[in-house]
Amino acid sequence: MFHKILIANRGEIALRIIRACKELGIKTVAVHSDVDSESLHVKLADQSVCIGRAPSSESYLNIKAIISAAEVTDADAIHPGYGFLAENAEFAEICQQCGITFIGPSPESIRLMGDKIRARQTVTEAGVPILPGTKDNVPDIETAQKIAAEIGYPVIIKATAGGGGRGMKVVHTPAHLPNAFASARTEAEAGFGNPDVYIEKFCEAPRHVEIQIMADRQGNVIHLGERDCSIQRRHQKLIEESPCPVLTPAVRRKMGECAVAAAEKVGYHSVGTVEFLLDKDLNFYFMEMNTRVQVEHPVTEMVTGVDIIKEQIRIAAGEPLRFRQKDIKIQGHAIECRINAEDPEKFTPCPGKIDGYHTPGGMGVRVDSAVYDQYTVLPHYDSMIAKLIVHAETREEAVKKMACALDEYIIEGIRTTIPFHQKIMSNREFIDGVDVDTGFLERVKL
Repeated sequence: MFHKILIANRGEIALRIIRACKELGIKTVAVHSDVDSESLHVKLADQSVCIGRAPSSESYLNIKAIISAAEVTDADAIHPGYGFLAENAEFAEICQQCGITFIGPSPESIRLMGDKIRARQTVTEAGVPILPGTKDNVPDIETAQKIAAEIGYPVIIKATAGGGGRGMKVVHTPAHLPNAFASARTEAEAGFGNPDVYIEKFCEAPRHVEIQIMADRQGNVIHLGERDCSIQRRHQKLIEESPCPVLTPAVRRKMGECAVAAAEKVGYHSVGTVEFLLDKDLNFYFMEMNTRVQVEHPVTEMVTGVDIIKEQIRIAAGEPLRFRQKDIKIQGHAIECRINAEDPEKFTPCPGKIDGYHTPGGMGVRVDSAVYDQYTVLPHYDSMIAKLIVHAETREEAVKKMACALDEYIIEGIRTTIPFHQKIMSNREFIDGVDVDTGFLERVKL
């Protein structure tokens, strides 16, 4: 097992990793920007190192500074969390070259699954269903028009190196294709330094369902069931739950098998997530694979009892999986609400000082957060400040429990998305759970 782990991240995920390390008896190093010196992960780690100024490019994305911090503190592993450098193959490679274990998959797996075209080709070979689409980069509008006509409208244009909805455009008619194609390429270039895009058939009104997988270095792969992440705004997830309310046992089993097959095909190790689109007829199609731990991993932990972060660390240390597929049992229902420091109606960032803070409690209530009373939410980073997770025997009970927890959650001094989540938990369509898809917020008036 590792002696000391440097955490190349901040906020709640850095704190989550520190807690896991403490339980495993591993010392921790927190890195931070100059404006993050009062952050909770800095206070609770065994050591801390300032690695640069506020902009992420000068601190949390500064590979040289992070590696130097690991060497100075004698850390033998680095956990990237999610975001920042978590899916950066070059960073994983540099860690290897410096004799530091990267707590995540191999650089080869990150590269392969980060290229959406190659990922589609690979999972197809593993027998995973995909939507009709291109097998290669679409180089120009003429090719795009021909492909779209063959597939049939509506189509969706996606950046090959994409994520988070950037470089993604839905096109319903041929007349809108030229502008959408140009715009997608421009966004892809600006967001990922790569203008390449591909085209696939657009799945209308789908649910976004993903499978949590776990794979060791010995070739063992299992899945931990699914998460439904359909409540989204501009492709950004806001609420996640497990299990998916509409999946049948047969579809759940097949989707899990496909996720495992995809991971086996790429020789994957570590934890990760295989994401699918699920149509109204319960047909599912591969969307992408996230080669990291995800924001919403707590809902899976709540229904399985498996500590995903601790298992990820054990896998990185070379230990075999401690579970077989038959050991994984889904118990009850869990829901997670992402609490952002944002205007609950406009979703614009609202940084500032918190001058009153009270977290909800009770059986089956969990808060993952790194904020505290008198803490200043900074404008430099992502606006998510907490994750509120509840667990109950049934979905109906979980929704009621979440509504109670949201009512009890007090954050004063800044605006947050708590009122938005309260509206969702009282919405009849969401409570029913049947007609929920990725277009829910565009269709339903809260």
